[in-house]
Amino acid sequence: MGPLEPNVPQLIIGLVCFFLIFGILGKLVLPRIEKTLAERHDATEGGVERAETARAEAQRVYEEFQSELAAARHEAAQIRQTATEEGAALIAQLRAEGQELRNRMVSEAQVQLAADRVVAEAELREDVIRLAGDLAGRIVGEPLADLPRTRAIADDFFVELDTKTTTRS
Repeated sequence: MGPLEPNVPQLIIGLVCFFLIFGILGKLVLPRIEKTLAERHDATEGGVERAETARAEAQRVYEEFQSELAAARHEAAQIRQTATEEGAALIAQLRAEGQELRNRMVSEAQVQLAADRVVAEAELREDVIRLAGDLAGRIVGEPLADLPRTRAIADDFFVELDTKTTTRS
């Protein structure tokens, strides 16, 4: 027996042991190795894929946030514009109301002044007539205030004075 002539029972036992070990390795060890390799692949490639997915999600959220922020800024600008317009309208309205109130108060004051002037002129004329009558009565030595003609003379004087004042103006 030499190296070229194998011992058949040993060869059969060797082949049976070889296939038995190969089968055990294929059934028990190989799935564990494949599982470990798959986990490593998942850890590296899956991690990259998950990171890419997370980055894409973060980018989507960021863009959504930017669009909402732009919309909020636009809305704030519209609110400011509306408030400015309403404020200007309110100021214009209040200014118009104040102008109207001022005009009304000036008109009322002018009417009141005219009425007060008429009253004051009437009182002043009565006082002048009375004082003129008293003075004339002292000069003459008799009371002239009671005479009906005294009143007519004073009225004529004031009419003539009013006429002169009116023609000068």
